[in-house]
Amino acid sequence: MKIVSRDSWFEVRHLQDGVALIHEPHIRPFYRCNLWHVRGRERDALIDSGSGLVSLREQLPWLTERPLLAVASHTHFDHIAGHHEFAERLVHPAEAEILAAPTGTNTLARDFVGDDMFEAHPDCPLCYAEYRVRAAPATRLIEDGDVLELGDRVLQVLHTPGHSPGGISLWEAATQTLFSGDILYDGPLVENLYHSNLQDYAKSLARLRQLPVRTVHGGHFPSFSGERMRELIDQWFSGHPQLT
Repeated sequence: MKIVSRDSWFEVRHLQDGVALIHEPHIRPFYRCNLWHVRGRERDALIDSGSGLVSLREQLPWLTERPLLAVASHTHFDHIAGHHEFAERLVHPAEAEILAAPTGTNTLARDFVGDDMFEAHPDCPLCYAEYRVRAAPATRLIEDGDVLELGDRVLQVLHTPGHSPGGISLWEAATQTLFSGDILYDGPLVENLYHSNLQDYAKSLARLRQLPVRTVHGGHFPSFSGERMRELIDQWFSGHPQLT
């Protein structure tokens, strides 16, 4: 398999409203987590931290030039394996134990980390053969209705379980932007994991459908409009008529 420099492991795309997408382009799309950097006047938020194969702080040192809240949308390995690099770590209480004591089983790393995940490897031949998610105990627990104050902008925490019990989304009402984690993205949704729950999934999607969303930044795949969000939710319920 192709080996690439760690210097090229991350790609950053600056979007509007002070939001940047960070991702790992050499990980195949289905496994490739979107890391969302939200810039505020007083502090920034980083929603999810990726696979942890290559250091975010070393390759993107600007991330820690200002106070930063590292938020876990949930605790699957592809979303939290870089959290240990940051001083302020936020997670929902339902998954705080996983963040504090991650294993290959409870983070799903044992099931998914392997050759199928990569289009290229970083220049560390054993980096995934010896892969593990490092402990990153939460410094703050966040629940439904909590807000993250960034100075000139506010992100509201929405508890959106279903994919996992402690899944959260972040809602910025001022810009009508939803950071949805893995409860919803424009790709094949995963609802059959060891701690997934279809009834919770249905309740979370029904709640999100009521929001006046303009833009959705999901945990995987490209961003999309509020209109597309409602289409995706309606499609999900069409495939689960017992939950309507």
